[in-house]
Amino acid sequence: MDRQTNSHRVIRGGAAALLSLVCANQASAGGIMLYEVGQEGAGLANAGAAVLANDPSVLMNNPAGISRLEGTQVNANGQLVIGHIKFSGDASSDFDGNNGGNALKYLPGASFFISHQIDDRSSIGFGMYGNFGLAVKYNDSWAGRYFTQEAAVIGLSFEPVYSYKVDDKLSLGIGPRIMYGYYRTQAAVYNNVLGLGGGRSDGQLEYQDTDVGIGVNMGLLYHLNERVDLGLAYTSKVELEFADRPSFDNINNPLLNGALQAANVRNLELAMQVPQTLLFSYSYALDPQWNLLGSLGWQDWSEFGDIGVAVEADAGSVTTGVDRRYKDTWHAAIGAQYQASAQLRWNLGIGYDSSMVDDADRTVDNPAAAAWRLAGGLNYAVDDNLELHAAYTLVWLGDMDVAQSKSRSGETLSGSYDKSALHILGGGAVWRF
Repeated sequence: MDRQTNSHRVIRGGAAALLSLVCANQASAGGIMLYEVGQEGAGLANAGAAVLANDPSVLMNNPAGISRLEGTQVNANGQLVIGHIKFSGDASSDFDGNNGGNALKYLPGASFFISHQIDDRSSIGFGMYGNFGLAVKYNDSWAGRYFTQEAAVIGLSFEPVYSYKVDDKLSLGIGPRIMYGYYRTQAAVYNNVLGLGGGRSDGQLEYQDTDVGIGVNMGLLYHLNERVDLGLAYTSKVELEFADRPSFDNINNPLLNGALQAANVRNLELAMQVPQTLLFSYSYALDPQWNLLGSLGWQDWSEFGDIGVAVEADAGSVTTGVDRRYKDTWHAAIGAQYQASAQLRWNLGIGYDSSMVDDADRTVDNPAAAAWRLAGGLNYAVDDNLELHAAYTLVWLGDMDVAQSKSRSGETLSGSYDKSALHILGGGAVWRF
């Protein structure tokens, strides 16, 4: 494909040139909802997450769960996400460059939870955790550098909760979810347009900002009988708005420089919504040793996919919307706990999440797909006041095809991510006072 011919279609004038660059490279952010934050339940692939009240981490999924906890309990965890997300280009791709390396080498995390029983009916708790977001980083000279070189969206949640035990069967819980959001992206800018580049090196477009959004978590826990517990939890959406001036570097093509100076970009606004969720869980005590668990969940990713972009200039503002075509997702998981001894408990779970995006709409800043989860873990009671736990989860994404095109030129990055997977290691401790 003739790059100069395509570039001629991209550059229509000062404001249009700038808008095309910004929308193609910046109006995108993606992530996944991680169920694993190092807690014991990570070894169950999210099975029973809204009903499993063994420690204060239950408040992340269902704040009603802390009504089951006696005294004061503290839970601290750590985790490490190790990725295998490697792009391989094919003969249909219009861009030169390498394959970018492993886009997600590792991503560390931590969480902290505490609960306190006020009286026989009331309990309070607090959680700090990061279960939303993902980060990818490619080599600077990779084939998809004009779409993204680096993209990260991370959400850290702070959640104070209150739980009230209505009677021996029903408990209710609620609390605000305060999320600190961070977004960063970086992409190359093609300097050699309309034959004016003369072999110039790429320019750089960089953008980052932070914001704070507030939502609410609420849930109920119902003790049906001595064998069965049911949990239902809802998490509202959290709106994050990022607004900062994008940074341009090494833009040495006179046409692009003129476009930037004419537009005099002051602000780029990105608005996204961390999706609302609904989760139903159950547990069934088969006997004193075996406990069977399950979960069904829904996540509203279709709302997250409509991202608004605003470019403000001296002459006014130009606004456009970019629809990422994300879809709502569904989650299902089953798991089991085996109390091998008074001290040792084993966990095992398997789960499935549908894809937030069709193959035709997949992008390299968030190479998402349907995911299978296979998890296992153990819990060891050192004494009555201290428990240790560890878990491993394999998140299998498989082969993910991608064919992402520039909106104006039509140039396409084509290839696939083969045998993609995440390996999540986690562990922590629970202290009871």
